[in-house]
Amino acid sequence: MKFSKGMTARIAVAAAGGLVLAGTAGAAFAVETPHGDEDVEVNVSIEPLVGPGALSLSVAGTSSSLTEVASGDPEVRRFDGALPEVTVTDTRDAAEIGAERWWYVLGQATDFTEDSGQPTISAGNLGWTPRVIDDGDGLIMEGDQVDTVIDDGRNAVGLVGQELLYAAFDSSTLVDTGETSWSATADLFLKTGADVAPGAYTSTLTVSLFEDVY
Repeated sequence: MKFSKGMTARIAVAAAGGLVLAGTAGAAFAVETPHGDEDVEVNVSIEPLVGPGALSLSVAGTSSSLTEVASGDPEVRRFDGALPEVTVTDTRDAAEIGAERWWYVLGQATDFTEDSGQPTISAGNLGWTPRVIDDGDGLIMEGDQVDTVIDDGRNAVGLVGQELLYAAFDSSTLVDTGETSWSATADLFLKTGADVAPGAYTSTLTVSLFEDVY
């Protein structure tokens, strides 16, 4: 019987495919003879990525209690306390910071409120005296004392608005000293009239970190 060239080619392909399948089937059922096994432990130590440094703020506490002290004035009651330690940390290098940058920390308080409905005590009655703990080789400056509205003078405004706690006026020079953190606190004082209503009062004092170009 004669086959056309096309048919002959198709038969040849089919035959080859059959041989391949037969060969595959034979391999699947082959019996392997083991001659021993050895394990190799593969280890790799992957270090965390080192990202850019950062400027950050932390506070060593979430509350402060004021206790009454002698005011020296029968018409005034005074209550003293301390701001928990505030720390600015800068892990950037001078090149990351760039030139003519400075950071500063501001504080602002809300009015004192009392749960039983007593009249509020204005944040203007709360003052502070900032105190730098780490001065960064003289590169850190503390803010001025802020007196209460009961006091006299140009700073007798209380902590109604944002007031300076401390600042670094050259961020890149500061990190070049080798330090990475600088702290400050403040003496807090509340002054009221002698007729202030008794009660347990609460205010929130917010400290905020900013960076700017001068």
